[in-house]
Amino acid sequence: MTRRDILLMVAIVMLGGGAVYLGRRFPGSREEGGAPRYVPRERVRVEVLNAGGVAGLAREVTNQLRDDGFDVVQFGNAGSLDRDSTMVIDRVGREELAEGVADALGIRNVLSEPDSNLFVDVTVLLGRDWVERAARGDPFGAPPARAPWDPRGWLGR
Repeated sequence: MTRRDILLMVAIVMLGGGAVYLGRRFPGSREEGGAPRYVPRERVRVEVLNAGGVAGLAREVTNQLRDDGFDVVQFGNAGSLDRDSTMVIDRVGREELAEGVADALGIRNVLSEPDSNLFVDVTVLLGRDWVERAARGDPFGAPPARAPWDPRGWLGR
């Protein structure tokens, strides 16, 4: 084998591995437990608020939702950090958008509270139960682990 043949084989293997990696990372091909996850068909503006008091919670869920194709426009802490249960809230009177976010996260608690003063479609309030689900190994409770070559991990995102 020549050096050119070896380089060609390495390139083919890397492209194939990249295609498999990207196929798992982007909506439409992601599956959990054999069932396809929700894929947004339109822009869904989401805010993720940490109401459970665990540092980094909103950031991790933000990354997960962005990986699933949602437009997370804001994340941070809620007004109070003593919420026990996680909740998804419809803010524009289109409960199907909130249900889509809830499906992507595996949350059953959805509420409709339209608020025209907010510039989001859906609010996610993360409670202490989200951390407990992650500790139990619930696949929806814990955001997917980042690969060491994922640049978002290098930037502290």
